[in-house]
Amino acid sequence: MSDAEWAVVRDAMPVPPWLEGRGGQPEGYCHRQMVDAVRYLVAGGITWRAMPSDFPAWDRVYAFFRRWRDRGLIAEFHDRLRDGVRAAAGRDLEPTAGIIDAQSVKAAASVPSASRGFDGGKKVNGRKRHIVVDTLGLLLAVMVTGANVTDRQAGGALLARLRERYFRLTLVWADGGYTGHLVDLAASLWRIALTVVKRSDDTSGFVVLPKRWLVERTFAWLMRSRRLARDYEARTDTAEAMIRWSMSMVMSRRLARRPH
Repeated sequence: MSDAEWAVVRDAMPVPPWLEGRGGQPEGYCHRQMVDAVRYLVAGGITWRAMPSDFPAWDRVYAFFRRWRDRGLIAEFHDRLRDGVRAAAGRDLEPTAGIIDAQSVKAAASVPSASRGFDGGKKVNGRKRHIVVDTLGLLLAVMVTGANVTDRQAGGALLARLRERYFRLTLVWADGGYTGHLVDLAASLWRIALTVVKRSDDTSGFVVLPKRWLVERTFAWLMRSRRLARDYEARTDTAEAMIRWSMSMVMSRRLARRPH
């Protein structure tokens, strides 16, 4: 990270408990080095044991990553950066609309059979990433499942997470994979208007569909991180953490480039 980007990242990092008098011991490592090491792994797609000697030992970096994953610190860090991007764009911190979609990716041999599946539509054996983004393309919610889980099945659980976190969100755009009972369920149970943006039958070739292109652009941002080109993670919560780390890089760089 550049110094300008580190200043953005440092302000968004969760406050250690010992600084607030909540117990614990001061960390014996440099936060900037640890964050840089995790970002290097996500961006470069390397294995943990292939961590360059310029960074701390790989097991210490993995312990840092695991602690942030298990304690929800990466989600807190990601959400703080998202709030900064929305504020810089002149938006309210609480979104009122979102776009939902899913992406199937191949799984490596390290992914256990219990958490993988076969997507018959995409002909992909692996996992599926279900995400909801706001109108800026920023991540609001993410869930990783086996590729055999349909969009409707995962959509209900994802919308439930969305309602718990964002009380002002009332509109979500989706593609044809979310039609059916999920539309009525979202309206009655979570008070969310799930609006399906369908592709016209008389069009051929590539066509940019209103609102749906926003979530497709987010998937393109994620695929810049080589660790996400394929699912290598043994646990689904680790895969979700990797997605949040990738999006945090997108947002911190955007905030570092903003004019002062």
